[in-house]
Amino acid sequence: MPRAPELEQWRTEIAKHFPHLSQPMVMGLAPWSLGMILVRSCGLTAITDWWSCRLGQPFHTVRERLRDSYREAEAKAGGHRAELDLRACWAPWCTWVLDGWSGTQLAVALDATTLGQRFVLLVIRVVYRGCAVPLIWKVLPAGCKHPWKPEWLALLQVLRGRVSPTWTVIVLADRGLYAKWLFETLVQMGWHPMLRVNVGGSFRPEGWYHWVPFRQFVLAVGDRWQGSGTAFTHPKTRLNCTL
Repeated sequence: MPRAPELEQWRTEIAKHFPHLSQPMVMGLAPWSLGMILVRSCGLTAITDWWSCRLGQPFHTVRERLRDSYREAEAKAGGHRAELDLRACWAPWCTWVLDGWSGTQLAVALDATTLGQRFVLLVIRVVYRGCAVPLIWKVLPAGCKHPWKPEWLALLQVLRGRVSPTWTVIVLADRGLYAKWLFETLVQMGWHPMLRVNVGGSFRPEGWYHWVPFRQFVLAVGDRWQGSGTAFTHPKTRLNCTL
């Protein structure tokens, strides 16, 4: 049976950065992750077809081995099967991504993505050279009421433990994720929130008496304005910040 040197090298790399993983887990993750890079796709069929040709193995044999890497323990054959615990991989994965990072400034993005009617993904990504690398994530069932706040707090704490407190961390999020508690949490962590908000609010710059609608600070395309003050008029949502 032919062997793929690049796959053996990649298995060694994964084992080095995820020392807690068993050998079967490493052997399952290696063709998945390397296959996505080589094929430029995360589809099971595309990756299976690639390795089937590269290794000279039957298509369905390779496919089942790839599927075993993400199956629950009960769905696997054998008496010593275990499932992949992603939570145990978050910290070493963050360390790997940030290893050798140039500089001490880091931009991360918070994102909630819905996959049809099946899942909602809460993801923290590191922004780098026009792309966003997923660092930590949580998969929730779609269509079910589930509080996001404790999930986001848990994800942020994991990332906080992997980033040096001397770094400047900018956190970006779209307006759908804005919340006062999120802003205040990021500030307490020593990070810098840059959260988009709906344009329907109002802002009172420092030293001003009247509230001004957000829209009136920028009246034409290309205009800019920034200043410190208080956002939102309602006492419960009022926030001292920079707009």
